[in-house]
Amino acid sequence: MLEHSRARAADLSVVIPIHNSTLVLGRTIERWLDRQKHGLTEIILVENGSHDLTWALANDLAKNTAHVRFVVDQSEKGMGNALRTGIMLSTGRRVLLSADDLPFDFGDLDEAEKLDHEPTIVIGSKAHPDSDVTRDRKRHIYTYGYRMFRKVLLASRVGDSQGTIIADGEWLRANVHQFDEPGFLFSTQLILAAEMQRVEILEVPVTLSADHAPKPSTVRAGDVWDMGFGLLRLRGKRRTFVARPPAGIAA
Repeated sequence: MLEHSRARAADLSVVIPIHNSTLVLGRTIERWLDRQKHGLTEIILVENGSHDLTWALANDLAKNTAHVRFVVDQSEKGMGNALRTGIMLSTGRRVLLSADDLPFDFGDLDEAEKLDHEPTIVIGSKAHPDSDVTRDRKRHIYTYGYRMFRKVLLASRVGDSQGTIIADGEWLRANVHQFDEPGFLFSTQLILAAEMQRVEILEVPVTLSADHAPKPSTVRAGDVWDMGFGLLRLRGKRRTFVARPPAGIAA
């Protein structure tokens, strides 16, 4: 694990799961360094089960600057495992759960910064009516189906639980011990907790970056079954998320 001095809390922590990310990680880090020219941003890279040189590359790229501090760690395989590890390592007043390839550039952050207040949760939402995210027909059907499943099984009013998430750091760290999903359902579990606790959730529009051409869906029939069973599992846990942990209580 690479970790520099963390006596000072960050203004923003950016948690980035990295898995076989050698083709995109360098560009992503370069873009973050170019953007962050004030304050203190903490970039937390969490490698999870890669089969390439992602771990070595992450450690090589993690060079602190006046405004960016890096933390590099590892977790068990799975996006949820990586996000949970990153959240527990974070110190930021706000925490962004992002991706290794910046699919929306910095549109999610830009939209959040335009707001006149800071909701507990801001989602860079593909479901927002002003979003510009092209999908093939199969992916659109699955996305719509997943949203309907969440609405029926979890009574969710959120359009996109799989977007990028910008959360209040104290709230997120206080609740992270409840988030035990190892894979893609992690963010849905997080949003479910926020909805059950009735904290403010706001979805903002995003635009797919120019260098992210629409990709055919890789979802298989078995994934649909896994999705359904996963949401049923979350439904059974809904009541456990009602109690809001006291501020300052972290895992």
